Amino acid sequence: MNALVDTWLTTDATPVHDARTLTEGGSLARIVLDGQIYSLRITRAGKLILTK
Repeated sequence: MNALVDTWLTTDATPVHDARTLTEGGSLARIVLDGQIYSLRITRAGKLILTK
């Protein structure tokens, strides 16, 4: 599954990913970095929290 469906580029070519796309309309996504799993959560206030 590729969660990076909706990607854009900023003026400096840094990739931008929509958090709502990453969570597939929900409030939680799992992100893997070097074998470690992180949780990305969208709060009710619309803030992002990234935890290990």
